[in-house]
Amino acid sequence: MKAKQTIYNLLLFFTLMLCFGCNGKASVEKENDQNPNVIIIYVDDMGYGDLSSFGNPTIYTPHLDKMAAEGMKLSQFYVAAPVCSPSRAALLTGAYPKRVGLEKGVLFPQSVTGLNPEEQTIAEVLKEKKYSTACIGKWHLGHQEKFLPHNQGFDEFFGIPFSNDMSKKEQEYMGRNDYNWQLPLLSQSDTLELDPDQTTLTKRLTEKAVTFIKKNSDEPFFLYLVHPMPHIPIYASPKFQNTSVRGPYGDTIEEIDWSVGQILETLKTAGIDKNTLVVFTSDNGPWKVFKTEGGSAGPLRGAKGTTWEGGQRVPCIVRWPGKVPAGTVQRQVITNMDLLPTIANLCDAQLPKKKIDGRDVSNTLLGTGQNLDSSPFLYYASNGKLEGIRDGKYKLLQLEEGTFLFDLESDISEEYNLFEEHPEKVALLKEKMKKLDSVISLERRTVGSL
Repeated sequence: MKAKQTIYNLLLFFTLMLCFGCNGKASVEKENDQNPNVIIIYVDDMGYGDLSSFGNPTIYTPHLDKMAAEGMKLSQFYVAAPVCSPSRAALLTGAYPKRVGLEKGVLFPQSVTGLNPEEQTIAEVLKEKKYSTACIGKWHLGHQEKFLPHNQGFDEFFGIPFSNDMSKKEQEYMGRNDYNWQLPLLSQSDTLELDPDQTTLTKRLTEKAVTFIKKNSDEPFFLYLVHPMPHIPIYASPKFQNTSVRGPYGDTIEEIDWSVGQILETLKTAGIDKNTLVVFTSDNGPWKVFKTEGGSAGPLRGAKGTTWEGGQRVPCIVRWPGKVPAGTVQRQVITNMDLLPTIANLCDAQLPKKKIDGRDVSNTLLGTGQNLDSSPFLYYASNGKLEGIRDGKYKLLQLEEGTFLFDLESDISEEYNLFEEHPEKVALLKEKMKKLDSVISLERRTVGSL
């Protein structure tokens, strides 16, 4: 009898192990067969030198540092504009802001234009593949109903329609009493609050993002998590206030770092970590006019609003376990316009029907491709004026204070003007810059209007 019981127990044990093995195998196959989830975390006004993984000695960002160790740092990642509305348009459409009619600066509460609904965003590209989509945080591509995220491919929107300083309360703090607009916190187009407590924003947005991930963990999703800070005014929740050596600015960055940690932990808990591409970056460089309340561009010259490197070269980290090689640094020039075509390829989605400027860099991010072919990058000022071009290692800038030529591979800080030493290179870049811009000008599409 005892022998029969032993045999029965062994059979039961092996049966259970077989079942667990099958279930485990099915889970892996599902994860491998399913299109990847995509998360873009876009912060506001964070500089190239604001993370410890990018060299900051006093701001503590362990979650982003770990993300970099588990993924790839992009040391030459550029945004297509040095201010936020044009930069966001470029990210979501894969096109220069000028091509989609949004190159002329930041949108304000009194603006009557926005991203044209006829443009295809990353969200709309992925909706064709049955992705669930959400924009959580700051939008700033038009606050009228027709321009809001839920009319631009996003199933869900929770956040603010423009910058966190575009608030009656904040403007009054700064001594301006004639400002009439309050900052709304929206769900779709419904106003939940006016002038919300900004010390709670990072935490609330993070909680919404975590809820969205959990709710959609069984099917592909795209999450666009858009933190309104460290754009001035800077805030942090009580848990993070007065905790950073860097002061209030450091408190704000370190809470954003906590937020990233919450997102990554949620992916692991949900069992979808290895099937999720996460990109962390900033919309433009730091707002240095606020001095110690603003951020750092590290070794880069200039800041937000300028076409110096500090205005448009920003930190970027890409993570996808098992796909993006861990602990690597990608030193090739990549832009925020490249994200749409890259994501489309990785998710087996169709590119927009209208012309874009970004290119697919998926092989580069996955470590399977050779060096990218040289692709010129145009520098447009915050008012949309063409000011420069990057082609290979050289950068040409034509500013009111003069003409500048830099070898960015040797001179990251733009200290040594080679204008007089290489007149032929200057002439060549001027011609190429004007030619490329003239094509974009001819092909410029209509901005969204009421």
